[in-house]
Amino acid sequence: MTTPGPSRSHALVVVAHPDDADFGAAGTLATWTDEGWDVTLLVVTRGDQGGLADEDMTVVTARREAEQRAASAVVGVSDVRFLDGFRDGWLEPTFELQKEIVRVIREVQPERILTQSPERNWDRIFSSHPDHMAVGEAVVRASYPAAENPHAWPELVTEERLPAFKVPELWLMAHPSADHAVDITDTFERKVESLHQHVSQVGFLPEGDLAARLRAWAEDAARRAALPDGRLAEMFRRVYINAAPPGN
Repeated sequence: MTTPGPSRSHALVVVAHPDDADFGAAGTLATWTDEGWDVTLLVVTRGDQGGLADEDMTVVTARREAEQRAASAVVGVSDVRFLDGFRDGWLEPTFELQKEIVRVIREVQPERILTQSPERNWDRIFSSHPDHMAVGEAVVRASYPAAENPHAWPELVTEERLPAFKVPELWLMAHPSADHAVDITDTFERKVESLHQHVSQVGFLPEGDLAARLRAWAEDAARRAALPDGRLAEMFRRVYINAAPPGN
């Protein structure tokens, strides 16, 4: 179960594509913003492979960026950022990508980072898109040791005045060994609404189908977390880097 964070705590969410954060964690993000957390969403690509074959890529990316901003607004996230120069479907955990993530980590100084699992989940293969795993691996490497090492890209310190920062904890979506549940029963409808903003990706679904799928996944997560009947959940692998686990 999640616990309320202190007022004005900051969380950073890093994902590969528009809609990734909403499918994996919109209920949790709504819970955090309700509790007073500031949330920054960093999207590595603009989802240029998520359009029709004959569509102009400029149109696709502009639409998907607008959809993501609308979806984020539903769950209380206003700081939405996109990286430039990274191509949908071609992501790798390169040093270039790690540096961009380190820069944002040091700017935001989050108490927690939520990202995608760098490990493939064979039970949910659709969630283990290669781009997802690449971003997850890049975020893990950026979080430790790079963000806290002043000698990693020293120009970030000397030229951009971004000192080293120790990331307290990581939350990994769609991890095969998820061990932490967030009860999203009270924010589930906002999760559904946020995903409905991604019209280009879910608009083809029959009426009610999206909500039914999301509810089934959330019910399954709640059962795995041994929550009471009727509750809904999202699950994560919670990794403590520079923070002690609860109860220690």
